[in-house]
Amino acid sequence: MTSNSMFPNQPADSIAPRRIKVIRAPSFSVLRLLGDLAILSHYRDLLYTLSVHRIKVRYKQSVLGVTWAVVQPLSLMLIYTVIFTVIIKVPTTGSVAYPVLLYAALLIWTFFSTALTSATNGLVSHTHLVTKVYFPREILPLTYVIAAVFDLLIASPVLLGLMIYYGVPLTFNALYAVPIVLIMAMFITGMALIFSAAQVRFRDIGMALPLLLQIWMFATPVVYPLSAVPERFRSLYMLNPMVGVIENFRRVLVEAAPPNFYEIGISALIALLLLPAAYIFFKHVEATIADVI
Repeated sequence: MTSNSMFPNQPADSIAPRRIKVIRAPSFSVLRLLGDLAILSHYRDLLYTLSVHRIKVRYKQSVLGVTWAVVQPLSLMLIYTVIFTVIIKVPTTGSVAYPVLLYAALLIWTFFSTALTSATNGLVSHTHLVTKVYFPREILPLTYVIAAVFDLLIASPVLLGLMIYYGVPLTFNALYAVPIVLIMAMFITGMALIFSAAQVRFRDIGMALPLLLQIWMFATPVVYPLSAVPERFRSLYMLNPMVGVIENFRRVLVEAAPPNFYEIGISALIALLLLPAAYIFFKHVEATIADVI
């Protein structure tokens, strides 16, 4: 059988050869990094399509639909409010009701944990795509981060409702919430790129991640304020980038105060250093992902 048997009316030399993309480990250079970002921008339609698909699949054939984005932080808020106001008294600062402070922190933490957990398994759960079709592999974990942003937007009106119910005013300081969420999104993206690439070789990461997130949550001022941390440990404690994000998100929204620029500055610096390093690491590992997945 000749090579053009599928096209009997065309000569063999008239058939265009298939385009082949050879993936190699990139050199660590700024120009190569910019080139990879340019390629990623060419696939922005795929990023959008997969992100929308991710959101639709998550709530497909669900009775509650997108309401599930509200159920998790709201149920945790109710449980922790009973535990830490009735059983154990947690010290709070200011006159803001504890449920409002707690839900604001849980809103951000749920975004973080959901995005990181789902993005970590983003590559290994799409083996059929990774091994058969070329596209920038970072698109897969990025779609899970974008889907988590959608959940954050859906669950945010509940916080506004709690603020109205408890008489918490909304001031212009709330505008600082936008850059704070952006800093957190940068940090999550960096962590997602590292964890998803490492998960391809070491599946233990996906199994250990729930435990890590549980420990991480109690090492972050979610159910308690930053003021409850002893002063002598605070410098080390602040190296957790989620501390500055959650504490200042709560500050600008429900405490009607400007952000602490030192605290949020530490989180921003870590995110700015982590994201490009994580992307370089991901692109370096990408060359062998299809071989070992």
